[in-house]
Amino acid sequence: MPLSTKITRYATTPRKIAWISAAIGSTFFLLFITLSLTIVTHKRALLHDRLMVTMHSYMLNTLYDLKTTLTPLLPYIQQSCPQVNHELTSQAALNRHLNMILLVRNGNAYCSSATGAVSLDVNVLSPHTYQNKETDITLVPDTSAHPRGPSLVLWLKQPGKNKNGILATLNLDFMPSFLLAYRYQEIQGVALVTGDKALTTWGNQVIPATDLPSHPLRQFTVSGYPLSFFLYGDTLPVGDIYLMLLVGLLLAISVGSGCFLLLTTQYRPGRSILMAIKRGQFHVVYQPIIDAITGRTYGIEALLRWTHPIRGQISPEIFIHQAEEQNLIIPLTRHLFELVSQDAHRLRHFTPTGLRIGLNLSPHHLLAASFYSDVNIWLAAMPPAHFNYVFEITERTMVSEKNAAEIFDWIHQQNIQIAIDDFGTGHSALIYLEKFSFDYLKIDRDFIQSIGSETEATTVLDAVLNLAKQLNLKTVAEGVATREQATWLISRHVTCLQGYLFSYPLNIQKLIAYFQKEQGTLS
Repeated sequence: MPLSTKITRYATTPRKIAWISAAIGSTFFLLFITLSLTIVTHKRALLHDRLMVTMHSYMLNTLYDLKTTLTPLLPYIQQSCPQVNHELTSQAALNRHLNMILLVRNGNAYCSSATGAVSLDVNVLSPHTYQNKETDITLVPDTSAHPRGPSLVLWLKQPGKNKNGILATLNLDFMPSFLLAYRYQEIQGVALVTGDKALTTWGNQVIPATDLPSHPLRQFTVSGYPLSFFLYGDTLPVGDIYLMLLVGLLLAISVGSGCFLLLTTQYRPGRSILMAIKRGQFHVVYQPIIDAITGRTYGIEALLRWTHPIRGQISPEIFIHQAEEQNLIIPLTRHLFELVSQDAHRLRHFTPTGLRIGLNLSPHHLLAASFYSDVNIWLAAMPPAHFNYVFEITERTMVSEKNAAEIFDWIHQQNIQIAIDDFGTGHSALIYLEKFSFDYLKIDRDFIQSIGSETEATTVLDAVLNLAKQLNLKTVAEGVATREQATWLISRHVTCLQGYLFSYPLNIQKLIAYFQKEQGTLS
């Protein structure tokens, strides 16, 4: 893949970061909404349950108090109205739940706490009251008998006497606990049901129970009484849902923006490379270089690799290009020196003396004022008198650096050989080979891949090999992948071969095993 294509792919990282940030924000939004809906719905359900328990308890206590108040009046049924009227009036006045108390004898109401002596048929007052029951509750609509509006009628039968008892009309505003429901915006109303009749808080008329909405939030029946209550509303009001969506959206935008800033900072080439050095994400792999005549390992090329914890393996062409653009190639090369020196102290126990280690150097580092000291520090850190060293440089170094000859001479003075890397792909010309003193010429893999086909690249490769022979330069063929390529190169007296045919780049553990195997084969 061309470098320009890889750099273009790297340049799309901000777009990928934007997509990742958007995905994280969207995921957060969905999780927030799901979790919020779950929590709020659960809390509202508990609230509605507690409200029902409170209402049920209140109704039981209220009816118990009413029975406690009215039961002592049952013996008065045997007396005349003037004898008991005062007591009826007093009890009705003292109990805020009572509207009116009627004494009933033989199905006829003969004494009222409100008007005194009366003569009213119970079947007219409360047609649906079962007078043969011990206790009954019914709803009666707004009639001439009940001009104040719909009423709830409580019947208590005198023990052992049919159609004798007390009929009490109750105030429908006697349910203050029910009014608590309106503190919650999701509650729309309460319906009271007796038999087939119902009365709702959103209307003032007795209606058939079948006309009530079919899906109440909660309902309960008062224990021991034919009386039920239905709570209506939404589990979650629309306003709450809109609020949750708005809050979730704002938080998701904040999270997504934060992720974008964090990832952008994290993936910024300069920062990410420095952080990778600090966190030990770089490591070195070594690809063996094979002597074309003996078939033994002639040297190894040290190749820097970057394993990012999120992005995985990052191409060397990408991070080296970025390091050069961000002026970080020098600390990156220093890190390469450090890693190679650490590996070399392990490797020297398994390799023959004189094994060549090749390292790629950037033109930016060669020109830096610290280059000489960096190399000296590295050489001092390497095992003494065991390895030989080769610096691989590109042709653009010779083009761009006016003092290249001085730099190359100094390198040779340190007993380090120089190889021209990827010869033939850049600005190569005979003048450079004549002007500078080099030790190796590395042939680019693109030429090696042309072997076996009659192309212009093959002709160029033949010319390069003939040129190297005339200039007495050793040659290293990179990217050798097939036996056919190796045979062709050996027949043209290439000095060394390097490629997947012989070995992939190996980490230090596998490289040690490689040399152990090679020594075992030779012995």
